[in-house]
Amino acid sequence: MAMQCVSKVELTISCENLMDKDVTSKSDPLCVLHLNVSGNQWFEVARTERVQNCLNPKFAKKIVIDYQFEVVQKLRFAIYDIDSKAIELNDHDFLGEMECSLGQIVSSGKLTRPLLLKNKKPAGKGTITVIAEEIKDNRVVNFEVDARKLDKKDFFGKSDPYLEFYRQTETAWQLAHRTEVVKNNLNPTWRPFRIPLQSLCGGDMEKPIKVSYGVYLITRFAEFDCINIKKKQKKKNYKNSGVVSVKLCQVLLHYTFLDYIMGGCQINFIVGIDFTGSNGDPRSPDSLHYISPSGVNEYLSAIWSVGLVIQDYDSDKLFPAFGFGAQIPPNWQVSHEFPLNFNPANPFCAGVEGVVEAYRVCLPQVRLYGPTNFAPIIRRVSGFAQQALQQQTASQYYVLLIITDGVITDMDQTRAAIVAASHLPMSLIIVGVGRADFTDMEILDGDDGHLRSPSGQPAVRDIVQFVPYRKFQNASREALAQCVLAELPQQVVSYFRFKKLQPSHEPNPS
Repeated sequence: MAMQCVSKVELTISCENLMDKDVTSKSDPLCVLHLNVSGNQWFEVARTERVQNCLNPKFAKKIVIDYQFEVVQKLRFAIYDIDSKAIELNDHDFLGEMECSLGQIVSSGKLTRPLLLKNKKPAGKGTITVIAEEIKDNRVVNFEVDARKLDKKDFFGKSDPYLEFYRQTETAWQLAHRTEVVKNNLNPTWRPFRIPLQSLCGGDMEKPIKVSYGVYLITRFAEFDCINIKKKQKKKNYKNSGVVSVKLCQVLLHYTFLDYIMGGCQINFIVGIDFTGSNGDPRSPDSLHYISPSGVNEYLSAIWSVGLVIQDYDSDKLFPAFGFGAQIPPNWQVSHEFPLNFNPANPFCAGVEGVVEAYRVCLPQVRLYGPTNFAPIIRRVSGFAQQALQQQTASQYYVLLIITDGVITDMDQTRAAIVAASHLPMSLIIVGVGRADFTDMEILDGDDGHLRSPSGQPAVRDIVQFVPYRKFQNASREALAQCVLAELPQQVVSYFRFKKLQPSHEPNPS
């Protein structure tokens, strides 16, 4: 399981045209940030300073908050006119509030919204602007290093050299990186490697670093001598124990997931739903497609869980939605990639609500059939992603959510389609519903090694995440979303780094 995408985000807040609640002067505004925990439960995260006598405040105090991609982090920014030392907010005049998600802010970079009163009416002409900036040092140092004429250390063979890079701390030298071991070689060339600048020198390029090779101390960069202190003390004519050459020492920006999102990358969400006969008659309560009196089933839960997170990163919020494995009207031929709205020219649905509505309308109009073929819908979405190959910057990425109840029938074709898709800006999330044996799905999720096509071609990166829904039947909707989206940030980053694409524009908004 991948680690959650947690970063520190700094929020800068300003307002314009606030209501004036003071009689003899202007309002003295302060902003309070609340975070939604669940339902109607909110807790206070932080407050800005109070700006005296101002209707267009630019708050100097920044608010730092943990950002988690897999969670819909609902925020409420409330503005109050502070005219006394009373601690309770209810004792002060309320000037308006704005609710949004942290995902909406970071995907916009700079978000401006009108302020609303408690009754949801406009708070005069007041607006609030929130600017997000990731707190980080994303510089890395690329190294290419080799050595020659190293001392022989092994009795029966040559040495097995490696290098260790140390960072200077207040109390000691701290290991920052160890290269791989080059076996049985006195003239080694190490594979190119990179070290985060923060790990190497705390981000301070004036700080000294130490590089060692076994008992040898390397004292300077470029081309330098390996010095064995003991040998130097014993031998008058001692020169060195070999020479190490740094062929490349290059400091680069290493873009993060938030750099790409805040730099304008759109994440496009596509849904594929299994309409094969093994789901059971939708009219029967035993069917996985049966919609309960409360309006839910496992398919709908998965759509809501994933869609509510991803929709914040897609500006037009138009999501293509397809079905597979059903006989569809008017000719009742089996189709493995039909639009839920039966409009091949425009398969897009307006928001997650539109996908849910299209599914509800489609369900009674098709005949559940089979087999369970994934390859056609993967190739269809690969066609979308193929168009994005023309992009010169990191502007588009595609996420296909497939919800299925059973074993894949076209496993070889699916493996080939996924391997081909690994070259494209796309990821595949598979949620298995019901009680079927999903062992084959684990093969597609390349966590334990690279997936290969039937011809032996390996995937260039892992783009599949599989999760059985039954693990989350008694958990919250947020828990499922956290699990299925855990690997997505790294998949997005790995693609754009693989293609050496930069964000569309500078992540830090003006």
